[in-house]
Amino acid sequence: MSQPLASATDTRTPPAAQSIVAGVDVGGTFTDLVLFNAAEGTVRLAKTPTTLDNQSHGVIHALEAAEADFAALDLIVHGTTTTTNAVLERRLCKTGLITTMGFRDVLELGRRTRPQPYGMKGDFRPIIPRDLRLEIPERMDARGAVVTPLDEAALRAAIAELIDQGCEALVIHFLHAYANPTHELRAGEIARELWPNSNITLGHALLSESREYERGVTAAVNASVQPLLRRYVERLADTLAGRGYRHDVLVMNGNGGMVSALHVANEAAKTVMSGPASGVMAAAYTGRRAGMENLITYDMGGTSTDVALIRNAEPTVSNEIEVEYAMPIHVPMVDVRTVGAGGGSIARITAAGLLQVGPDSAGATPGPICYGRGGTKPTISDANLLLGRLNPARLAKVPGGITLDDIEAIFQRDLGDRLGLDAIQAAEAVIRIANARMSDAVRMVSVSLGEDPRDFALFAFGGAGPLHACAIARELGIPKVLAPSRPGITNALGCVVADLRHDFVRTVNRPLAVADMDAVHALFAQQSEDGRRLIGKEAVTIREIVEIRSVDMQFIGQTHLLRVPLPDGTPSREDLQRRFEEAYFARFHVELPDIRANLVNVNTSVIGRRAEIDLSALIDAAGRKATLAEAETGRRPVWFGGFVDTPVYWRDHLPADAVIQGPAIVEQMDTTIIIEPGDVAHQDGDGNIIITIGG
Repeated sequence: MSQPLASATDTRTPPAAQSIVAGVDVGGTFTDLVLFNAAEGTVRLAKTPTTLDNQSHGVIHALEAAEADFAALDLIVHGTTTTTNAVLERRLCKTGLITTMGFRDVLELGRRTRPQPYGMKGDFRPIIPRDLRLEIPERMDARGAVVTPLDEAALRAAIAELIDQGCEALVIHFLHAYANPTHELRAGEIARELWPNSNITLGHALLSESREYERGVTAAVNASVQPLLRRYVERLADTLAGRGYRHDVLVMNGNGGMVSALHVANEAAKTVMSGPASGVMAAAYTGRRAGMENLITYDMGGTSTDVALIRNAEPTVSNEIEVEYAMPIHVPMVDVRTVGAGGGSIARITAAGLLQVGPDSAGATPGPICYGRGGTKPTISDANLLLGRLNPARLAKVPGGITLDDIEAIFQRDLGDRLGLDAIQAAEAVIRIANARMSDAVRMVSVSLGEDPRDFALFAFGGAGPLHACAIARELGIPKVLAPSRPGITNALGCVVADLRHDFVRTVNRPLAVADMDAVHALFAQQSEDGRRLIGKEAVTIREIVEIRSVDMQFIGQTHLLRVPLPDGTPSREDLQRRFEEAYFARFHVELPDIRANLVNVNTSVIGRRAEIDLSALIDAAGRKATLAEAETGRRPVWFGGFVDTPVYWRDHLPADAVIQGPAIVEQMDTTIIIEPGDVAHQDGDGNIIITIGG
């Protein structure tokens, strides 16, 4: 079989134009929508409250708010938090597991870690309780040879018992099924005869790699959220069809790609982290168009901040993500790190007399004090307001009669008096501590992985990201900040620009010196074929297919894996050895010439690139003013180590060639951008504001 290049492309002629595309992202508080009409060159935006009891209602409301013609829509792409919330809140369906005799406790034994690194106790609850984890006789060895034949009678009895227990989903997870899936495949055939629905997960089919604990947890997560996601997408599809929509709905996966709603529930675990992934994909797309392909994304919302790394316009994707303690989901997902610092993060004094910001949040209800919904605890948003970084005049429109003096009094009482500071100094301290925490998050995706933040630009989005971006960039030596045209709806934009993507992982787990390279090449070819076949099944216009290949390797005796990219060709044994040594030295600055390398996994990502979207339409050119002075809406004192009289601009009015010398504030519908003293900002052709730190 001929081997396609790792970076080969396959240009296709689109079968039909998909000119009206809607991207909808469901967040914890708001559902955001971007509606592109390529034929008219127009964009419509909408932000509506999320309907937590049934997210599909929020999607419909957002489409209605944008005055979408359901029958005229060519494509809807949807980012959902259905599975993410279910996993984090443990609102999971009752699920049963059938596994190899003697191995039902693997999900609890895990890696012998502890929920708390210090102390004598900690809580841990496995995804599937022990009484719903059943064992049957069967066994493969690590090479795939049969040790114990599959006991079909015991399998049928176990399935019947789980049905009687009221299980809604089933996991079949056998030891070493990645090496030989024969027993799992046969068990799946029998299960489909007996199980009352289609919620059946075979461990090897979802994740064909070694390490039974990670593979088992991933399969258990998949099965536990599968019924929830299936019901949701079916309900959404039916509702849209009832409004006249005639096409497929695509759902964002955590790897930054999309999959049809018809198939998404089969691999439901891949939609975990769907929301953060869509924002990172929008950042990669925007940065590539802006000529800034190396980015650190910084998404600050109301509760938390998400950061990720993009190199050469490709987000870092990992299959080593642990969503929370003892919940590794080893399907490829965009590597997003989260810290509990958002606009609603609460500031308080600890028992030791120290100022702490987050992770507790005021949320949307009651929210920060300045929301006027009953919040009484000082937050980051309130600190920004006291320092003039947010517009104090907006308090006049807030219910409850909250004034700036009220907020200042609370900061003085709760923070200032105990720290020996006045209210303004306390607010500044809150901002500085929040910035330090978010800077640490950026270090997690850069410095800790051997990357220098100075080689990247900071892509600031989310409702609060552009407020803090310049300070964080200055702290880390990052030279530029890119604030996209619509930071508050970037996740919805990611749904519009995302590509089709399928990731494949297959375990080899052999010393490189004795690995069968013909078999390795055959695995690459099979993964390529499978990916192209799956993309071909989607009713989506694509312009090319791109393949990205890599291997996971380690030195024999080590535990952790190192991802080794393969940018061109089908690798020889010598190529793999050389590339692994280079990657290891780049990561750890250590050479180990006397230890043999081990080839663990073979990976292929097959990506179907969609048509380009013109991002310049996100800001209506008709609203731009002729001069910067005309875009100025006023001035106000803003704290930069002392109050400084600062001009305020409305973003939609900025001239295309505007150059803004800091200090300055740029306000818009969905965010506020702070340009600090000494920084200089300008716009590019897509309306992005690019800030050069220190001019």
